[in-house]
Amino acid sequence: MFAFVPQSLNGQNLQKGDYGFLYCHMSGRGEWTAYALSRDGFNYRDLIGGDSIISPTRHAAIEGGMRDAFICRKHDGTGYLMVTTDMCNAKSHKWHNYGINLLRSDDLITWESVTFDFRKGVRIFSDVDTVDPYHDYSTIIRVWAPQIFWNPSYQWADGRKGGYMIYYSLWNPEDGEKYDRIYYSYTDEAFTTLTKPQLLFDWGYATIDADINYLESDGLYHMMVKKEGGVPGLFTSTAPTLHGPWSEPDDKDYVDFEGRKKCEGVSAFQLPGEDGWCVGYIEYSSRPKRYRICRADKYLKNFNSPVDIQGVEAPQHGSFMRLTKKEYIRLEQWAKRYMKNKMNK
Repeated sequence: MFAFVPQSLNGQNLQKGDYGFLYCHMSGRGEWTAYALSRDGFNYRDLIGGDSIISPTRHAAIEGGMRDAFICRKHDGTGYLMVTTDMCNAKSHKWHNYGINLLRSDDLITWESVTFDFRKGVRIFSDVDTVDPYHDYSTIIRVWAPQIFWNPSYQWADGRKGGYMIYYSLWNPEDGEKYDRIYYSYTDEAFTTLTKPQLLFDWGYATIDADINYLESDGLYHMMVKKEGGVPGLFTSTAPTLHGPWSEPDDKDYVDFEGRKKCEGVSAFQLPGEDGWCVGYIEYSSRPKRYRICRADKYLKNFNSPVDIQGVEAPQHGSFMRLTKKEYIRLEQWAKRYMKNKMNK
């Protein structure tokens, strides 16, 4: 099921809504997905007390834990998509995992899902006849931090156009891989299949937690990523097409406010009506950990003005999505009903 990928059209996730923001994140209290709402993008309040909005044991079929939630709209505005890392460190006590979860919803409340266990190899992928990146999938020990990017130029073997690029980091040391690298697969609009991993880029040392946006300001794709070689931290790479070639990191322009403290889980978003960017990330060296949001210019450069997120009890690796007033109120009403039912039990 070979797919050719021209790059004549620019991809981007649909942006809609100027009433508020949804912060969809892994909870710092446990390996589940939580919601928080904000009107301004900086000051939030937890929904349902920061508890899990969906059952990890149901939707994370491998380990029963959901980490690193990334949420976005369907490209046509008819619903919502989410991807999470299927992992439960609390049970395994290892920083290893084996797959990811793809979820879809019509209302941000009720979700359906499918889980992909990469150790099962060729039979889980839709393009069984294409070249495999590994000789042995069963020895994969990390499939981390998936995210979604709509690519209208992707062409399937049957002639269909458009697909969701799911990008994530993989590590398969027994197959000769020396460190985590960023790969990508594609899923169709049903959001229930996955193509084989293809290498997106390799800087020569471990990279995880990639976050991609297309910037109209310079006509380039910008990837923010955590790198662990050379000067560690949150850096930016750019490319003329979604699949690269990706540039080397700019060692003079990166998120450097935290000094030697460890940071990861970067997520960039824009405020309605503004050309510049906000960049969220978790600084996890401190006790307690700190979730920070800084500013950047319209080129996603010149990072400045970091502040701690406000109103979230246990922020962790997550993502941001702008909301309409209708969506905002729907989530508020759902949360009120949930808490009322919880108190009456």
